[in-house]
Amino acid sequence: MSESAVTAPTAFRERLSVPWWGWPLPLAAAALLAAEIHMGFPGVRSWLPYAVLLPLVVLLLVRLGSVRVEVAGGELRVGEAHVPLELLGEVEVFDARTKRKAMGPNLDPMAFVAHRGWVGPMVRVRLEDPRDPTPYWLFSVRSAEELAAVLRNR
Repeated sequence: MSESAVTAPTAFRERLSVPWWGWPLPLAAAALLAAEIHMGFPGVRSWLPYAVLLPLVVLLLVRLGSVRVEVAGGELRVGEAHVPLELLGEVEVFDARTKRKAMGPNLDPMAFVAHRGWVGPMVRVRLEDPRDPTPYWLFSVRSAEELAAVLRNR
């Protein structure tokens, strides 16, 4: 990794995590499942399903429910995926209403998609790499207009 990639400033950073209203239902389901296991196996180990299931659900909501979107070090990063900025083409922004077509009938099956249902806007960035079969990246981001401006002005 080059020295400039390590010291390059971050032009954009956003973490998409599960909102507060996405937590009660999975936690209640885990507690209900733990209670059912508890009723089936009473005794000393009755606390075990609660001690296992509730932290497991919290871990899943934190790890699987969040993604980082970042422009830094000459790259666009969405979760674990990254692409150099010089390989990016046209940038489009979709609001909560127009993303339905982008995610539905207009979606290319070869596209990279990082959709979070609780985030309204999405950004589509075309790739200009002839060796990559992925035509574009389509991903959720709350500050879509800000990110699009950063990518257009790179």
